[in-house]
Amino acid sequence: MFALIPCGGTGSRAGTGLPKQYRVIAGQSLLTHTLMAFAAVPDLAAVLVAVSPDDHAVACAELACTAARGASKTPFLTAANAGATRAETVLNGLNALLEAYGAQPSDWVLVHDAARCLITPSQINALVQACAGDAVGGLLAHRLPDTLKQSVQGRVVATVARHDKWLAQTPQMFRIGALRDALLHAQTHGDEITDEASAMEAMGLQPLLVSGSAQNFKVTYPEDFALAEAYLKNRGA
Repeated sequence: MFALIPCGGTGSRAGTGLPKQYRVIAGQSLLTHTLMAFAAVPDLAAVLVAVSPDDHAVACAELACTAARGASKTPFLTAANAGATRAETVLNGLNALLEAYGAQPSDWVLVHDAARCLITPSQINALVQACAGDAVGGLLAHRLPDTLKQSVQGRVVATVARHDKWLAQTPQMFRIGALRDALLHAQTHGDEITDEASAMEAMGLQPLLVSGSAQNFKVTYPEDFALAEAYLKNRGA
């Protein structure tokens, strides 16, 4: 079982002037907090971080994680092969695992957003346990808690039933070969892929939904950093 962290984004929506995954909160970068969670998960063969070719900061994040975790047995690998889109970065990362790091198509991979720095080892383990015997794989997700409105030109035109609506999160766990095939299919057919599960769905598959946490949000906008830091400090990070 492997983990893949696509890390090629520029963080433009965060308004920080640097890739948001390297913004420091609660004493460490977002990426370091994320890597620390995965370092505490047993049975991971390796964690691969896929970065842009001109990214020289990832090594510092990995060293900080290793120092913070002590003698972690989880190897951290880097592939400077991030693409123009998330889907392309994930596909390139999967190819690197298969071609350079000994992964097999039947191995599981956990794909996780670097900016979901509040993920916990227990949440990752819950996903692994739920999906280990599943034919498809699945993802962490959170039931939509709020009333959902449909709009036209800024006006409400309908209230949408929310009982069957979920907010997709990460990690998302699939077999490397199956996910690679799904991403290649989407690339060939021009499908819009917003996460790994949507690529699998385009193949006619139904990923398993595993209940996550509202705290496992993706740090995206400037106000998100303060909230994430408050949660991390409350945990004693």
